[in-house]
Amino acid sequence: MAAPSGRSGRRAWAALVPATLLCLAAWAAAEPGTAPDAAPSTAEFDVRPGGVVHSFSRSLGDYGCTFTYSAQGGTNEQWQMNVGVSEDSGLFSCSIWRPQGKSYLFFTQFKAEVKGAKIEYAMAYSQAAVGAQNDIPLKQEEFEITETTVSHREGKFRFELSKLVIVAKTPRDEL
Repeated sequence: MAAPSGRSGRRAWAALVPATLLCLAAWAAAEPGTAPDAAPSTAEFDVRPGGVVHSFSRSLGDYGCTFTYSAQGGTNEQWQMNVGVSEDSGLFSCSIWRPQGKSYLFFTQFKAEVKGAKIEYAMAYSQAAVGAQNDIPLKQEEFEITETTVSHREGKFRFELSKLVIVAKTPRDEL
């Protein structure tokens, strides 16, 4: 399932995604004895301009997320990637964002890919929420969502990216 269509569908997902991420963070704090590869993890990385394609990856157990991009202008920016798995192992989440809110780099391309799960919801933003500012989503025609990737749409993407959010469904072993 791609990003939901219609206003009520977007509102439902907009409420679900933060709630899921909050639950993942609370679960990590409440489970100090959990194996290190199962607890949510946040890592900082530099997004570097120069027109060269760069990648950054994080894994959590059987699941992974890779952010691949090319950007121009400015200097390095500090970004973060958070990966987490729900308590029932039914959902894997990957969030990539610039904590300062807006990126001043011009992205010529981007792709976020999940491994071990299929995307249930994804959204890309030109500006991430910070202070009193809200997230500003990209227009639907600027990016595309497949079962395992969220990427720019050639000729439609307007070079602004500050945040990506992905919630993916993990495979279930039925007994």
